[in-house]
Amino acid sequence: MEPVILHTERLELSIPVASDIDAITEAAQDPAVPRWTTLPSPYSRSDAEEFVELSARRWEAGTDLTWAVRVDGAWVGGIGLHGVTVGGDAEIGFWMAESARGHGYLTEAAARVIDFAFTEPLSLARIQWRAIAGNVPSARAARALGFRYEGLLRQGLSDPRGRHDGWIAGLLPADERTPQPWPMLD
Repeated sequence: MEPVILHTERLELSIPVASDIDAITEAAQDPAVPRWTTLPSPYSRSDAEEFVELSARRWEAGTDLTWAVRVDGAWVGGIGLHGVTVGGDAEIGFWMAESARGHGYLTEAAARVIDFAFTEPLSLARIQWRAIAGNVPSARAARALGFRYEGLLRQGLSDPRGRHDGWIAGLLPADERTPQPWPMLD
């Protein structure tokens, strides 16, 4: 699949490129990033270089669609659909540089990716969101996007640090995209 560029009122979402490597590397130094994501820690420039190369290969395969979130052309975060099966499912994942948090960029970018995911050419039937239990900012974003909390995955998430309890939520094309009740947020 060819990379797709998406736009919102304030953002451009496009494939990560070599000029993003320094910004990605710098943002990944924030201790919150490895705490809540599967990014390696410590995170080096070579990790970012590998990520950019891998993103292009995965777009080509159509299995993982990763976008750089850009404000005025500058990288501020990443968002992706992972494990894509056309007409089937995918998992949404996202993270933002600390300086970009609190501006609504994440939910704006995610809403645009969701719109894309539920229409041609993907026409997904379901988008899943998962996070390590305790990642309240990510849960707030998913709830704001209309995801329905579905439960706790006991030791259901793993990364190089080990196994973690995880929260899971889902969104279907016909779901109303308004905040829903979530036990840990209400």
